[in-house]
Amino acid sequence: MTGAPPSHKAGFIAVIGRPNVGKSTLINYYVGQKVAVVSSKPQTTRNRIAGVRTTGAYQMIFLDTPGIHHAESLFNREMVRIALKTLEDVDVILWIIDAADPLADEDRLIHGHLRDVKTPVVVALNKVDLVKPKQNLLPVLEKCQKLMSSAEVIPISATDAVNLDRLEHVLLTYLPDSPPFFPPEQATDQPMYLLVAEIIREKVFQLAHQEVPYAVAVQVDEMKERDEEGIVDIQASIYVEKDSQKGIIIGAGGQMLKKIGQQARRDIEGLLGSRVYLGLWVKVRKDWRKDKEALRRFGFLQRHG
Repeated sequence: MTGAPPSHKAGFIAVIGRPNVGKSTLINYYVGQKVAVVSSKPQTTRNRIAGVRTTGAYQMIFLDTPGIHHAESLFNREMVRIALKTLEDVDVILWIIDAADPLADEDRLIHGHLRDVKTPVVVALNKVDLVKPKQNLLPVLEKCQKLMSSAEVIPISATDAVNLDRLEHVLLTYLPDSPPFFPPEQATDQPMYLLVAEIIREKVFQLAHQEVPYAVAVQVDEMKERDEEGIVDIQASIYVEKDSQKGIIIGAGGQMLKKIGQQARRDIEGLLGSRVYLGLWVKVRKDWRKDKEALRRFGFLQRHG
């Protein structure tokens, strides 16, 4: 791409952290729209997703990653592999730590992975709004600085937009002079049908309870615009692992599925800028999280090489 001023900066930022520390919330803030699933439940991000922030002087490409954690199942091991692979070939790593619950076991696990990485690291101490009284934040900052002595540690709140301008300025110092990698209007590298699937999955996470959302995968089967009507027809399948989970997603009298569809359609219409007809189907794919073929089909298991 040509036409960028000589002083233009552009680069890639890997956003890492243990599950549920606010990675997706922060990326969505910088991008200015939803490109990553946000939920109060941990481990909601399942793929490496790029969110693009473009200004006249720079372009930041944030790579959201699944939370790094102790993984035993095939599915969880693959999520951690995706997260660690993202550390390769980026300009800076943004490590997000929960200020209200800092340096837990999984933070130590991440630190172990970072020890051999030569890429510069910036630490964002997120959720400072939850630390009370405020003077309790100082020892947390000191602990993080001691753990990563070469990294700048910045206290932030992604939900309240506290100190995010300063964090952005610090990240910018690590980006090289470069023309932009994406057109200015592009907010993500994900195809539209995957963003639609993620919105539907997000609503399942927000509305369903207990362990059911973790057994859910969403696949968009068809997405096309009706001729002359300006309505986008979308047919999508929600996959679960057991018949009992199917019943929970559908709900009594179909009310849960209806609620998922209503909330998802509203967000999808905002994303597409057009009216949407959304058809949802709930299907059982037994133990799909243990099935390599199913993981590839749903886009969670990446081919090596």
